[in-house]
Amino acid sequence: MNLKHFPFLLLLVSLLLTSCSEEPVYKEGETVFIVADEPYYSSKVLNDRYWIDNLRLVFGGKVFWSRTRIDLLETPKPFQPYGIKLEVYGEYEVFWDGVQIGKNGNPGLEDVMEPEGKLWATFSIPTHLTEKGEHVLAIRSSLYHFGNHVQLRHIEIDDYDALLTDQLIKTSYLHIFAGAFLITSFYFIFLFMSNRKEYTMLVFSVSCFLFFALTITEFMRTTVPIHYSLHHVRFEIIGALMFGISFMIPLFFSMQFPYPKRVWALIIYAIILSTLFYSKHDYFDLAPNYMVVSTWAFSSLIVLHAVYKREKGARIVLLSLLISIILSSLVPFDTSIYIVFSLLLLSMFYLLSLKIKEQRLAYEYSLVQSTRLRLELLKKNIQPHFLMNTLTSLIDWVEEAPKKGVMFIEALAREFDLFNQIEDQTLIPIEQEIALCRSHLEIMAYRKEINYTWEQEGIDPEQKVPPAIFHTLLENGITHSLPKENNEIHFKLIYSSNEAFRQYQFLTFGKSLRKAQEVNTDGTGHKYIKARMTESFQSHWEFTSVPTDHGWRNVIKIYLK
Repeated sequence: MNLKHFPFLLLLVSLLLTSCSEEPVYKEGETVFIVADEPYYSSKVLNDRYWIDNLRLVFGGKVFWSRTRIDLLETPKPFQPYGIKLEVYGEYEVFWDGVQIGKNGNPGLEDVMEPEGKLWATFSIPTHLTEKGEHVLAIRSSLYHFGNHVQLRHIEIDDYDALLTDQLIKTSYLHIFAGAFLITSFYFIFLFMSNRKEYTMLVFSVSCFLFFALTITEFMRTTVPIHYSLHHVRFEIIGALMFGISFMIPLFFSMQFPYPKRVWALIIYAIILSTLFYSKHDYFDLAPNYMVVSTWAFSSLIVLHAVYKREKGARIVLLSLLISIILSSLVPFDTSIYIVFSLLLLSMFYLLSLKIKEQRLAYEYSLVQSTRLRLELLKKNIQPHFLMNTLTSLIDWVEEAPKKGVMFIEALAREFDLFNQIEDQTLIPIEQEIALCRSHLEIMAYRKEINYTWEQEGIDPEQKVPPAIFHTLLENGITHSLPKENNEIHFKLIYSSNEAFRQYQFLTFGKSLRKAQEVNTDGTGHKYIKARMTESFQSHWEFTSVPTDHGWRNVIKIYLK
């Protein structure tokens, strides 16, 4: 997919996430409570004017009642009876217009009986009690565990079969949705393991995994019955997952869009999140709500700074933040939380895609450069000028000293043979590279009648290097140096290593012909070396070339990953 289409993908995902809402078939009135237990409290015509509208504490498993007036806006269609889905904290009995329609546990007997029932339950309403108009929902409850969580959290009335199946269908879609983030998490953790310095991929992978775990934990209620006494455990897990995601997302944006004093900013943000988590974790959705708002606000500040600095991709991320806040104001929190995090994670994925694309283009460019320069190097060794000078020297040696002429031919053949062996390889053993250098020195000694000498120190035969990089430095040394008074040019290769890097020093001992202003100029040879190093070691290398009193010093440093 072309990345320029990413904004349209954002809009498409947003529309899909918000397109599943339907008009309700009822209006819910105020809920009132009383801590007492009388059978007639279920009656439709009971005067509950003096009941209280806010009950906070009921300890010791005492029985209490709640009454809610429900205005049905239409009569159900034939053979499609209404049902009611409840999310009530406690064990309870359900009455509709004075008729008991369901039971969930044993209210008032929790201290002597085993926990029974589940937090989310669905009941069928008799058809003759669902005419259009006002009705009364009465619930007889007790709350032996967590007496400070008295509330009727959620009521939903709709087609009974739809209530049973819609949640399963929604859960199946969200499980597929969560699975996509799980696969994405694995994909990016493997990418990180192949390049341990790409910490943004690690943060993104962890974020995707936390989002997967959050989705599974949130919707496990459909497939796993949960007694209300265990509900707080689920909420603690959700809160911890929310805490992790809420910190990871701004951390990712901070790494992607650096800004001044970001370490201190992240520390302060972590303190704020911790405070919200520990102070509000008993208030169900309140802590997650605050953490989502904090994530959005802190991420927006980071992205706004990036837009001001004209960072690549920042405007698309800002667009996703604006879309998420608009959509979250149009749908319930249970849905908006997934909209916000989904859009933020998609934005993070977009930024990583940009980065991976840049790395791929750089790698492809280095391959093209490497191939082109390799051809240049081979051409240089078989160019007419080189062949003419070599053959002219060969004729002289054959006429004057046939035995040395034969040795000259053998040295030339060895060098061409070595070039044929390494031509298509990315890395070759260092000893093969040294053999190539020695062979070239032997040829040049016959041609120029200069005493070229070679010395090596600390060479590790297990190491590999890109082909012909020291051969290129050797050629530069021969081309740009004159022999010393004893008609000698000496070359020395020194290898050393430690826990952080491996290093090669290539020294030329002779009279340098290069001028000082040419020191920083990249010729074909240096470009070839850099392209080859990038091809094999990406950015984990360093190359310097400087004049010295004795001639020239080249250093190639390869950093360990």
